[in-house]
Amino acid sequence: MFEVTVAPAQKALDAEPAREPRAYEALVREIGEDGACEVRDVFWSETCGRLQLFRTLSLAQHHARIAREAHSLKSAAGTFGYVRLATLALTLERSAERLGDVEFRDLLDRMDAAYAAARAQEPR
Repeated sequence: MFEVTVAPAQKALDAEPAREPRAYEALVREIGEDGACEVRDVFWSETCGRLQLFRTLSLAQHHARIAREAHSLKSAAGTFGYVRLATLALTLERSAERLGDVEFRDLLDRMDAAYAAARAQEPR
């Protein structure tokens, strides 16, 4: 069973801003405000669905799918500068087959919190 023993690193990650605003600005420069806004809306919708999906999958039976979904989430979150969410998704991607159920649920709770924090930091 995978033991999560990186509490200082977790605290540092939780203290990081949930969003790096320059990432979205770079996307706007590349594809324009309308395009970036549309792509971001799709990201929010897909991420919400993906976070819900994680909670329905059995870690023991679906660790490969969980790792793939985490990889996709990591990439998408990184594109928009959601550093905390991307880092947590990377952690899930790399550890899915070694995590125990308690560690998995804890990581999902932290990902949900990072998602909420990123949404809260979005300009209105």
